[in-house]
Amino acid sequence: MLLIDVYLDKSLIEGIGVFAKNPIAKGTLIGKFDPRFDRLIPNELWEAQEGAVKDYLDRYCYPSRSQPGHIVFEADDARYMNHSDNPNCDVSDELQMYALTDIAAREELTCDYSHFFRGAGFEFLGER
Repeated sequence: MLLIDVYLDKSLIEGIGVFAKNPIAKGTLIGKFDPRFDRLIPNELWEAQEGAVKDYLDRYCYPSRSQPGHIVFEADDARYMNHSDNPNCDVSDELQMYALTDIAAREELTCDYSHFFRGAGFEFLGER
């Protein structure tokens, strides 16, 4: 769950992106897993889906590193964050996300997708 004010807009990276409404200082906690809103979905349920539901989950979820056998569905706009090899957000801890750099208002928030797939039995395929 994002803890900062953001908005969605056209991204130069890929489709839609998440942008900061206000400046964010390096080191700021900008998001955390909140089980009241974010969901862990068992792999069996995810794999049993078809069509548009399966496509949506494949695009916007990622394997849980803390709960093997589950994928993570983020209930807010964080699911629209795009990948960067030089991200401004640290997602190395599945439960918390921090600003790696000072982030300007109207700057796109980015993360390194490889963190989501490291050690999860999935191969990182690049952009969502």
